[in-house]
Amino acid sequence: MNCNAPTDVTFSFRGFAQRGGQTDHHADGWGIAFFEGDAAGADDKGLRHFVDHQPACSSPVAELISRYPIKSRNVIAHIRKATQGRVALENCHPFVRELWGRYWVFAHNGDLKDFAPRLHGSFKPVGSTDSERAFCWIMQELAKSHAGVPSVHELSITLRELAANIAPHGTFNFLLSNGQALWAHASTKPDSQGLYYIERQHPFAHATLSDEDVSVDFAEHTNASDRVAVVVSAPLTTNEHWTAFAPGELKVFEGGVSGSA
Repeated sequence: MNCNAPTDVTFSFRGFAQRGGQTDHHADGWGIAFFEGDAAGADDKGLRHFVDHQPACSSPVAELISRYPIKSRNVIAHIRKATQGRVALENCHPFVRELWGRYWVFAHNGDLKDFAPRLHGSFKPVGSTDSERAFCWIMQELAKSHAGVPSVHELSITLRELAANIAPHGTFNFLLSNGQALWAHASTKPDSQGLYYIERQHPFAHATLSDEDVSVDFAEHTNASDRVAVVVSAPLTTNEHWTAFAPGELKVFEGGVSGSA
């Protein structure tokens, strides 16, 4: 999720958590990360990061999150179906690294074959997944490509090139954020577990979850100036229009608004 104002993710999280072993088979762990600013909301450098190797649908940590309405401008959540690496805490997404004095958060949906780049310096995997390996390589290459903190536009150009290098190794659908923006890349078609997104803005309407008999009237919880973008691997609601990513497409979301990278 990417927004122009701190937003509660509880509604979307309810449907998301059910897919972690209840309404879907992604039961090999889960995680979520929220970027938060300082007391004045000047810069979202702070991060709350929760992971659990238990299925999201029955995880006590997920129960905690569902009752703790954290508000954030950038949120990344992931439910895991293990392809590489055992079911263990260190293999749960999203993964976190520091670069240029900011936290970076990454989650991957897919399976990369024969991707074994040379890693050096500060970015090494802790677990044994292809996903964390890809994240470490992206962080390494970003650090090599830019001497200082680049703009979101410059980062988007570099990320597009890096994603094109990894995608030939398999399915590479990912989310990445540094608290300033959210990048999303799809390498597969929507009907092959690609990515979808929606941008909610005034006038806000009712939405009904696909995975639970729960609906919400967003107009009761938002202001006219609010903009919220949500990116998913499968639409979370039944009565909203979700836009599919094209294969190979990288989009960047800032302030709840999407742009091509």
